[in-house]
Amino acid sequence: MSLSASDQTLYQIVTEPDAVTIDDVLAKMKRIDAALDDNDGLKWFNHLYSMVTEEVDLRPPAGGWKDAIWLDRLDVVFAGLYFKAVRASLDKKDAPNAWDALMEARFRGGVDRIQFALAGMNAHINHDLALALIETSHQSGITPTAESPQYVDYQAVNQLLEAVMPRALDVLATGLLGQLAQDTGKIGRLLAFWNVCKARDLAWDYSNHLREIHGLQRALGLAAQDRITGVVGRAILVFR
Repeated sequence: MSLSASDQTLYQIVTEPDAVTIDDVLAKMKRIDAALDDNDGLKWFNHLYSMVTEEVDLRPPAGGWKDAIWLDRLDVVFAGLYFKAVRASLDKKDAPNAWDALMEARFRGGVDRIQFALAGMNAHINHDLALALIETSHQSGITPTAESPQYVDYQAVNQLLEAVMPRALDVLATGLLGQLAQDTGKIGRLLAFWNVCKARDLAWDYSNHLREIHGLQRALGLAAQDRITGVVGRAILVFR
């Protein structure tokens, strides 16, 4: 396996023992951010993911979370699937098609930072989130329903993301000195094309569907979802 110096560092980070806490997750993301060059599209997804994770961690809703332990576990499991996908891509084996869209375009010219960031969010939410919900159920012994405190927290995260995402993308679209670096008008157009809260709602519903199917039926369903997510990711990367 021949990797660039930055990818060697990236590979070392994503092959370390799994994160256990949100602080572990954020520390890994910050190290990834430091390892990647500005012309690497993965950097901008990682940067966005770090910003929104930190925001959710630091700004609970009024009255606090209903089940903070469950939500933290979901966030850690979810982030672990991102690190696993990057590792698989660098290993060049068994990487999800959903993630290939971003990983194969990391150094493509003419793609805005916000497109790289949303292509990563698309892969992570549409491919990984349902799997993270199921794994969190296994680990916690809790299968949340639409009436459960876990679902209340899940929806509260949606509300936070709805407020945070445009701001976070605007940060990516401007330089460190506040100078325009990207087409900020594209943010609204992209968010109209791909909506994070709708994607999260679909992931919740899809996790419930996956719990009802097994064996070949589940494998075929996951493969189809992977392909569709890859198509959407590629559409985001060529969006004008």
